Amino acid sequence: MPVTWQEVREWVLALPGGRESFVEQWGDWTLRYGEKMFVVGGPDYDTVSVKASKEEQAELVSGAPETYSPAPYVGRYGWVRVVLAEADAGELRQVVTEAWRRTAPKKVVRDYDSAQGQADQG
Repeated sequence: MPVTWQEVREWVLALPGGRESFVEQWGDWTLRYGEKMFVVGGPDYDTVSVKASKEEQAELVSGAPETYSPAPYVGRYGWVRVVLAEADAGELRQVVTEAWRRTAPKKVVRDYDSAQGQADQG
């Protein structure tokens, strides 16, 4: 079953500080931590763009070129375009979570990881 924008949105909004913002100039929705975006897309889109490192981008593109490609405009910075119909939900959720980790403050990420570890043990 293909991943939807709504699922990606829910994953981000469940992360500490995750929020949604519409950028009227672009006609796109963005998912952010504070003012920093890490996912771009929308409910009517077949793809999303996700912030990644250059190394992660290379790994994703070489491992699943039908799903991942360098994102237009920002691919040179590591962002990937993801074809939602081809994406594995578990893998994409991990990619989105890693994008949040790159964007959120280190203390917020540490606190989240600590809480996740405690939840895993409980």
